[in-house]
Amino acid sequence: MRNMLIAAALLAAGAAQAAPADVDRLAWMAGSWMQEKGAVVTRETWIAPLGGTMAGITQTNRPGRKPQVEFTTITDEPAGVTFTARVDNQPPTPFVLKPGGEGEAVFENLAHDFPQRVIYRRCGEDLCARIEGTVSGSLKGQDWRYVRAK
Repeated sequence: MRNMLIAAALLAAGAAQAAPADVDRLAWMAGSWMQEKGAVVTRETWIAPLGGTMAGITQTNRPGRKPQVEFTTITDEPAGVTFTARVDNQPPTPFVLKPGGEGEAVFENLAHDFPQRVIYRRCGEDLCARIEGTVSGSLKGQDWRYVRAK
């Protein structure tokens, strides 16, 4: 009987490890990415999921200005998979993942002023990102197309 309990426990542990956490399904975002648009350079790096968490950092450099740095996490939360942005002197802002297809992630927080959505998707070998929301009744957005950084 004891051996059967141990075997059952090992099978249950193996099944739990085999079922990927929701955050693990976003592993396609992992890596170091870069976009050069004119003189503006944006770098974004995502650490591969581990323990239901991904960590990211984005740095944007514009000539004559101090670099802007944003720290982000994607975590399994009671509300669902949550992208949380931490930007210069602002409180952390959470966006919850909406249901969607493979290779795309749409995070939403309709209570936030701008953006209200943070979107990532694979564009072939590239990583495409977009922030968008409604401002004065009109949809506004900003897009990035990142290539893998060398």
